[in-house]
This record gives sequence, C-alpha cells and structure tokens, in this order.
Amino acid sequence: MKLSPATLGPIFAAIAVTLFSLNDVTMKFLSGGYALHQIVLIRSLVGMVVVLLFMVPFQGGFAALKTRRVGAQMARASMVFFANMTFFLGLAALPLADAVALFFVSPFVITIFSVLFLGETVGPRRWAAVGAGMVGVLIILRPGTSAFQLASLLPIAAAFGYGGLHIMTRYLRTTESTVSMVFYIQLMFILATCVLGLVMGDGKFATTADPSLEFLFRPWTTPEASDLPYILILGVFASVGGYFISLAYRLGEAALVAPFEYLALPLSIILGITLFDEWPDAIAWAGIALILGSGLYTVWRENQLAKPQTPKRRG
Repeated sequence: MKLSPATLGPIFAAIAVTLFSLNDVTMKFLSGGYALHQIVLIRSLVGMVVVLLFMVPFQGGFAALKTRRVGAQMARASMVFFANMTFFLGLAALPLADAVALFFVSPFVITIFSVLFLGETVGPRRWAAVGAGMVGVLIILRPGTSAFQLASLLPIAAAFGYGGLHIMTRYLRTTESTVSMVFYIQLMFILATCVLGLVMGDGKFATTADPSLEFLFRPWTTPEASDLPYILILGVFASVGGYFISLAYRLGEAALVAPFEYLALPLSIILGITLFDEWPDAIAWAGIALILGSGLYTVWRENQLAKPQTPKRRG
C-alpha cells in the first residue's frame, strides 16, 4: 500500500521526534563524564558518515550538495549549532521534561521573528497565545524563588536559535535540497567543535561545580568502551532525525506536521520518569500545560492563516 504525502509527513515527523527524544536522553546520560564539544564532535563525524554514505547516494549523488548559497547554509547551520549546544547544556542541570517544555517556546519565537524579519502580520489571538505561553515559561522558571536556576534560560536561548533556523529554512527551501541542509549542519558542527576543543579541550576552564558549565569546560578524555555505542548512536539519531524532519515538512502540510513535534513533551515526561526518576511537580505541570496548549494553538492558527481564503459568494 502506497502512503500519500499527507500521511507520510506526520509519520516522518513522529519518527524524527522520537529519535530526537532518544538523542536528548543519551546526551543527558553522558553529560556527567565528558565535555559537550567532544561528544558533539564524535556525534557529528558519525553523522557526516551517515550523510555521505547512506543519504547522498539516494538523493542524486554529490551533485545534491551543490549550492550557490553557502553563506546562508552556514548561517542556518550555525543557528542549529547554537540551539543544540545551549539545549544540551541546559539538559545537564535540568529535569528532562522542564528543559523540553521551555524549549517549546520556539513557536512563539518564530511568530515574533516572522513579524520582525518577514514582515508578517500577527493578530490579537496569536499574540494572546504567545502571552499565555510566556506565562507558562514563568511558572516553570519561578524567578525570584529558590527554585529558579540560571540553567533554565538555556533551553529558551535554544528556542531562539531554533526560531532562526525555521526562518532560514523558509528562505532556503525552494532552492536547496534536504540532504544539502543536513550536510552543512554536520559540517558546521565539526568545524565549531574542533575550534572549541582547541580552545578549551584541555580543561583549563573547568573550575566550577555548575553542571552546565562543567559539561562545557570539562577536558576531553578517551571514551569508555561501554559509552562508545551511546556516542555513536547520537550521530545516527541526529542525522537521520534531521533528515526525517526536513522531509516531513517537504512532503506534508505544516498544519499536519508541526503538531507532531509536540510528541517530544509527553515523551520527555515518560523518559524522565522512567530513566531519571524525574517527576514534574504540580507547578511544573501547570507551566507545561500552558506552553503545550498555547504552542499548539499558535501552530494551528499560523497554518490556518497561511491557507488561501476562498471568497464568499454574494447573493
């Protein structure tokens, strides 16, 4: 039975979100023993192998990697790099569900960016949804209380990087292939993590007990044999997940695909409880519910307005 693009889009999005969620869990598991840039470098080298050996041959060969927009591709890739690094640093210190929920302010960021950079018009209902989502963020952050952590700002910073990624994807999607976008992301990760490794890979800045900063500044070490499969899996999950989410938006309507990204929230709650014994408290549940509801409404409303309006007949 041949599935239609309308069906394949959500299926591919669900696969991508599952892979990304498992990627987050694996990264959190490894965050206590390795430097973030070392893990990401190994992950990206594996990801590049997957791209070159298993994706490029089925997407028209190396001709699919050609681009006249190298600068734009690298700018987009740098936003992915920033989003990944800040989110993973947040994961080192935060419960998995909290970090994922805070990251899902990204639809609100995309809404704001679409006004600032694309000149789009946003109505009062979408602004109200953005406001409700921000209230959810404040509930989880709990500023001014002993529960507040600076690390909570990292997933929000990641959401801004992800918002920039979406704006750049809209700019590039008509001329660039899916596999080329994945390739340039892996290339950016390799180049950036090599630079970080040269600057701080010896651990000279590792003088703090903060989990996020320790994850960033810890010296590079030889991976334990038992950890190597997890690090290698990261590369496969990241590259294949990135390919599937790009493919999902190419095949399916955004209105059908985007809500499936929110599968990450229940997955993060389930994985956080089962693997790390992290139970959200009542306050966190309230914040997560507000972010989830307003985020889904923002996605739905944006796609409703993107549909061509049929003129009403008179008479």
